[in-house]
Amino acid sequence: MRVQHHIVIVEDDPVTRAKLAGYFLAEGYKVSEAGDGEQMRAIMGRHPADLLMIDINLPGEDGLKLTREQRERSDVGIILVTGRTDTVDRIVGLEIGADDYVTKPVEHRELLARVKGLLRRVGKGRQPIVASGARQFYGWTLEVARRTLQAADGTFVELTGAEFKLLSVLTANPGQVLSRERLLHEISRREWDASDRTVDVLVRRLRQKLNDNPRTPRIIVTAHGEGYFFAPDANQPARGASGF
Repeated sequence: MRVQHHIVIVEDDPVTRAKLAGYFLAEGYKVSEAGDGEQMRAIMGRHPADLLMIDINLPGEDGLKLTREQRERSDVGIILVTGRTDTVDRIVGLEIGADDYVTKPVEHRELLARVKGLLRRVGKGRQPIVASGARQFYGWTLEVARRTLQAADGTFVELTGAEFKLLSVLTANPGQVLSRERLLHEISRREWDASDRTVDVLVRRLRQKLNDNPRTPRIIVTAHGEGYFFAPDANQPARGASGF
């Protein structure tokens, strides 16, 4: 017998909300509709949700605030829906705990595929992105289990969630070129498209925090037309290094 997953759609536009609700009801899901955060909490208080579909641009409490709140309370699946195309919004959403995001106008079949994939992952439980342990490079120490980055002088550098995941993946695969598509999938479990600059922005932030010159990087190196790789040997200059 198929488990009927409960999806809560948090969208202030009644037409958009009704269309999404009708589509997922027809696909066999239990669907609840909320116009704001207060209604969402009331629904979840009566019927726990398996997945939240939250519009970023909500009146009052916006979608980012609701995402942060829910992630602190539970492991519910969260997909952000937004009309904005600003990369910063996407990165912030991932950093505060969203699992995925889609931009309006939403293609229902694509959204359905994302919902199915996320519900499978939530059902299996969230797995650590990489094995734990300490990784040392160029005077830095990345403690994966503790989620800390320490400089040679003993000071700690604060990393956001997305920055930590990206650095963890890169250091776990030294010398291996990782495509932007794979890196974004590891960070957020979403598909990459050519206009998505999320990975590039995160690499730029990490280089700044690691004092890695973007013109001649020696830690996170660009493989033109392919992606990025972590250069493991501090005594060996990276070939073809350049910024993006």
